[in-house]
Amino acid sequence: MNIAPLIVAAGLALLAGGASAAGLTVELAPSAANPKIPQMGDHLTFQSVITNTDAAPQDGVVAWLSLLRVDKGQEQPMDLEDWSAHKAVVEKQLAPGGVVKNEWPMRLIQAGDYRVVVSTVSRTGTALTPSHFVDFTVKQKPVVESRRVLPVALGVPALLAGLMGMAWLSRRAKRI
Repeated sequence: MNIAPLIVAAGLALLAGGASAAGLTVELAPSAANPKIPQMGDHLTFQSVITNTDAAPQDGVVAWLSLLRVDKGQEQPMDLEDWSAHKAVVEKQLAPGGVVKNEWPMRLIQAGDYRVVVSTVSRTGTALTPSHFVDFTVKQKPVVESRRVLPVALGVPALLAGLMGMAWLSRRAKRI
């Protein structure tokens, strides 16, 4: 059996499906200004570039950022409202060869391993076009630093005990 025609037909179907499915490409990259080792409370920024690769204009192009937690046993999408991230951008019309650039700021609120992706679709499109994933890890931020807290934690009770001792000695001295 000659499978060459089947392979050619399958290849053409894949090419035709990919070209007519969306007509959009999406690139996503982290900002060079992002901290090398991000921790809770830091801000990250990601840049996306959406390009219309179709010969026709794309109407009603919508792009949105998705944030996924990928820690083993805790895999789940994250609510972007908590992370202060932009939820979506809309371009009324994107001309052939047209480009839309967008920045996606995000405040890191929870330690863990994460993955972001920007997805886009047009009003008349029949498929979703995602970017590649960008992975990052958020380190736990030390909430309590013992060097600053220990002197207060030990000093305040010692000061109060000293004042109470002085008051007691003062009252005792007046009685004698």
